Amino acid sequence: MAAMFKLLTAFCVLVSLSSFSDAQTCKSQTFTSNQVFTSCSDLPYLNAFLHWTFDQSTGKLTMAYRHTSASATNWVAWAINPDLTKTQQAMTGAQALVAIPQTSGAPSVRTSPIDGYNTNLENGTLSYDVTGLSAESQNGEVTIYATWTLPTNITTILQVWQEGPVESGTPSKHGSDVANLNAAGTLDLLSGQTAGSGGASSTLRKKNIHAVLNVVSWGILMPLGAMVARYLKTFKAADPAWFYLHAGCQTSAYIVGVAGWATGIKLGSDSAGVQYDTHRNIGITLFCLGTLQVFALLLRPNKDHKFRFYWNIYHHLTGYLVIILSIVNIFEGFNILKPNKNWKNSYIGLIIALAVQAALLEAYTWYVVLKRKKAEKAPHGSNGVNGYGA
Repeated sequence: MAAMFKLLTAFCVLVSLSSFSDAQTCKSQTFTSNQVFTSCSDLPYLNAFLHWTFDQSTGKLTMAYRHTSASATNWVAWAINPDLTKTQQAMTGAQALVAIPQTSGAPSVRTSPIDGYNTNLENGTLSYDVTGLSAESQNGEVTIYATWTLPTNITTILQVWQEGPVESGTPSKHGSDVANLNAAGTLDLLSGQTAGSGGASSTLRKKNIHAVLNVVSWGILMPLGAMVARYLKTFKAADPAWFYLHAGCQTSAYIVGVAGWATGIKLGSDSAGVQYDTHRNIGITLFCLGTLQVFALLLRPNKDHKFRFYWNIYHHLTGYLVIILSIVNIFEGFNILKPNKNWKNSYIGLIIALAVQAALLEAYTWYVVLKRKKAEKAPHGSNGVNGYGA
């Protein structure tokens, strides 16, 4: 089983390498007009980037907001909220530039002052003068260009950026995922220093911890533990070592998984109005099934007990159901958290690697079992057919 545990190391290495090799940064980006900006920032959510040149003496802020991995049916927007104290509710009062996709050609772009949460981002006049407003879409990336005229005493702004669906040509409400809710923060136009909105970074850190705990426990250790039991016990020399490995792996997975489940419950209680029913319900089901498996281990009948056959059926079916639901819920979590795509791709690669190895081990263990049964059916004479040379 050493090869299985090597997959864990490979998973970590793959994530690290892919994060460095594939991650896009603002410094690597160029523009079709060959426009050059003096500063840029990798925004922490929604695969977004901001480029700008700021002249404090005139208050001129020339900027380009780029939104990568943009859906062809989604609007994107970047805004300035004049009130720096509204970091917790940065959307209300924001002065927005909105790009709306068209059936052909470049996106249409408009200015929209936002006075509340129930907005369709209607066209309107901003509290700041904006010129040179335009937008382009290329290779799944939408870029909004504009020049703002700000008061000359402003050097720090509260920025908001967002994306959402377009229905019948009209922008509708954006999603309530983690990335959408946290896409705001202050920006020092002179130093380029940024800060998240309020407790967003703390909440995101907790959600990342929740994700890592659950991926490692339910999504990796559980399948590994099942593979240990499924394939090692075929070999008589591995008995009873396979059982202790299996029990140790699954117990560790359960303990780490309960910690991940508890962080999820706490996050839910701290996020009033934000609810992910499918993810939550599957998580609760997994906790219940996992707890039943632990009690089943404590109540395991002896091999020759009349109820052992039924216990095996229950234990196997529940175990496989836990693994299937775990993988499904991990992908539900990916859709909620929307991390760098390399994390999701790396986990997919790990699951595929485990599945391939399981298929190979399945074939080999069946070969061993059939060969053993054939040997047991053969006569056991020492010479000739009956052992006496006849």
